[in-house]
Amino acid sequence: MIIVVLLVSLIVSLAPSIMLYRWFIKKSDDKKYKEICKESFKKGIFSVLFITLTSLAFAIIGIIFKLLKINPIIYQAYYTFIVLALSEELIKFLTFKKVIKKNKYKYNWYNLTIFMTIVGLGFGCIENATYSFGSGIIVMLLKGISIGHAGYGFIMGWFYSKMLETKKKVYGVLSFIIPWLLHGLYDFGLSKEVMKANDNIAFIPVILELVCIIFVFIIIRFVKKRQNDSKYTKTLKVV
Repeated sequence: MIIVVLLVSLIVSLAPSIMLYRWFIKKSDDKKYKEICKESFKKGIFSVLFITLTSLAFAIIGIIFKLLKINPIIYQAYYTFIVLALSEELIKFLTFKKVIKKNKYKYNWYNLTIFMTIVGLGFGCIENATYSFGSGIIVMLLKGISIGHAGYGFIMGWFYSKMLETKKKVYGVLSFIIPWLLHGLYDFGLSKEVMKANDNIAFIPVILELVCIIFVFIIIRFVKKRQNDSKYTKTLKVV
């Protein structure tokens, strides 16, 4: 029975991400586009190795400065926003940059956003697979439907592309700051120490979970409506 629950939890947590990824690939007949999609997904999966090392480095820094002894809430803020969220968003962004710099391609607002979203999907699949061991089917179904890392990736890719289009660095800053803060706030709101201090804080991760679900629909709409929009298909110079 336990094995069945684990298997079902794994399937419901991964199926939405894999379906979205395959849908992205089918939206173009361009062979190079498909190759970069596959590479982005693969690199997103393997980014977990570098994320783990980065998280470990930040965790050691927290131990060195004895943040836990200062205040449990302060330590949780450091742990969720830096050890977890910063590590994950930073490495995913660097993974994305590595993929697009490696491949010679006519990048545009549309496909750059999709590639960054796929990097998030790749890492999210590994994270969900890990969480499925010990979590219930309903919890994993919710995580599978919300596809948080896809939403963070979409925001990052969209604002990064806007920076390239407008030549305004502020959008480059927003491309990282927004997903990082949303991610950190979500993890912070779920931490046991914060819940003990004020259980009313639980509304924050609930709202952010709903935001992630809404972003799935935004991503789908973006693909359907923007693929042939000249604003999103104009070639951009990647920096």
